[in-house]
Amino acid sequence: KDDDSKFWATYKKVSTEYDDDFLGRANDDMGIILTFAGLFSAVNSTFIVGMQPNTGDTTNALILQLIKIAVNGANSVPDISALSSSTGVPSSTVWMQTLAYASLAFSVLAAFGAVLGKQW
Repeated sequence: KDDDSKFWATYKKVSTEYDDDFLGRANDDMGIILTFAGLFSAVNSTFIVGMQPNTGDTTNALILQLIKIAVNGANSVPDISALSSSTGVPSSTVWMQTLAYASLAFSVLAAFGAVLGKQW
């Protein structure tokens, strides 16, 4: 009976040390993942904002048309054929934005998983 109690006492001590070490490493790993996911999301968001199309040209053309109407009078018909009716975004830009948004979504998902892991 004494050998059994020594075995289980030793087992409990060794398993507790192992579990504490494992949980400490896992907690540190989750902290690293959170830091990386946060930094990656910030940089990725900056690139996404930079890839957005510039609508300033269309806005400037519309303001120019309004100024022409104001100068020539309300009865004048402006020539709107110079205004583009489509955005004309190349498919490569669409693919790049799709990949950027997908990587941002996965980065946020990884951060969410790390938060859940740290809370558990």
